Amino acid sequence: MKKAHLRAAFLDTIPVMAGYLFLGFGFGILLYQNGYGIGWALAMSLLVYAGSMQFVLVSLLSSGAGLISCALTTLLVNARHLFYGISMVDAYKGSGKKKPYLIFSLTDETYSLVSSHPAPEGMDRHSYCFVVSLLDQIYWVTGSVLGSAAGSLLPMDLQGVEFVLTALFVTIFVEQWLSTKNHMPAVIGVASTVVCLLIFGRDVFLIPSMALIAAILVMTRKAGRREEHG
Repeated sequence: MKKAHLRAAFLDTIPVMAGYLFLGFGFGILLYQNGYGIGWALAMSLLVYAGSMQFVLVSLLSSGAGLISCALTTLLVNARHLFYGISMVDAYKGSGKKKPYLIFSLTDETYSLVSSHPAPEGMDRHSYCFVVSLLDQIYWVTGSVLGSAAGSLLPMDLQGVEFVLTALFVTIFVEQWLSTKNHMPAVIGVASTVVCLLIFGRDVFLIPSMALIAAILVMTRKAGRREEHG
């Protein structure tokens, strides 16, 4: 891989790096404060790598939750991955040995980058997606390990640290809005989420909103195809 390609991928992932290092740092501290050391931080960020679910997992582990409870909670928290993961089936087709890792490392922020940023000139698309995915996980692992190490040395107040993830989502949303002329998917996503939030409440609105977004996008796509063939 050329240095220019790595540099391009690194520049694209700087917003994610800023969020992942800080949020991962908070996760590492939280993990240490609950009795789990650096080894746990490294293993969870390497093998689980699920962002917000890792924070939830700390609470589950500390409370002695069973395997079934952990599995169901993970399914509910990460249900959104089913929807945008499906949209990458064609994009990752033909990626060969890179495909398993591309699937494993497809977080919200990584998806936003690989679905909206073109590969550098002269660089294979799959290679670009692989580098972006790898860099993003490196940021998260680094932040987690540093946070766990700092947790044993520095007393810290974690109140409000979870807002970093929200801020990161807003930044990526604004960037995508400005980089494309078609704002309909974004409008559908925001409107559907607000409607489901009002109807179902903050505790259970996520899955209905994801289902509604997927249904509307599928219907609009089919309508667009009919217009093209008509």
